[in-house]
Amino acid sequence: MAKIITIAHQKGGVGKSTLAINLALCFQDQLSIALVDTDLQGSLYHIKEDFPELSIIGPDKLTAIQQLDHDLVIVDTPPYLSNKLPELFLHSDFILVPTKAGFFDVMAIRSTLALIKEAQTQAPHLKAGIVLNMIKPRSGLTKDIAALLESMEVPLLKTRVHDRVSIARSAMTTGILNGGDPKAAAEIMALAEEVVEHISAG
Repeated sequence: MAKIITIAHQKGGVGKSTLAINLALCFQDQLSIALVDTDLQGSLYHIKEDFPELSIIGPDKLTAIQQLDHDLVIVDTPPYLSNKLPELFLHSDFILVPTKAGFFDVMAIRSTLALIKEAQTQAPHLKAGIVLNMIKPRSGLTKDIAALLESMEVPLLKTRVHDRVSIARSAMTTGILNGGDPKAAAEIMALAEEVVEHISAG
């Protein structure tokens, strides 16, 4: 049965889709990957021809997610609290919650975290983690926001992903691993490794 990583945050513009496609590309050499775009706008689904090596599936396949014949399924969710999220969380092995280092982004995360905690009462195997994403250089807010996130019940991951042009453009090119920005590639690889560690932990 496939392991399922769901990327969720009710606020738009926190980089969910970009992380989803780059994480899928990180794992593709070792595993068979399905990338499921549950957003009705289908932003990832519309670029599937640019990534022929990835199996990118549209929202109509959401109900069959557990039956997908892949080693790993990465699910990108829409920028609002869909009524599908609770069920999707129950089927997941790990939920990644990206957030910017901004006060309002962190306040908006609470509803998503509440859904995760509720799902964990029914699915104790479910792991989750918050990642600081799109971090601005030399932002004095990051330390304060990290401290606030660490006070929440869902763990804050060690990896930080910075606001880089190469990452923002990666969904329009061939992904960050094939680009010319080794720092960006290292951050995405570190995030992939940390997610695997959490899924593998007892």
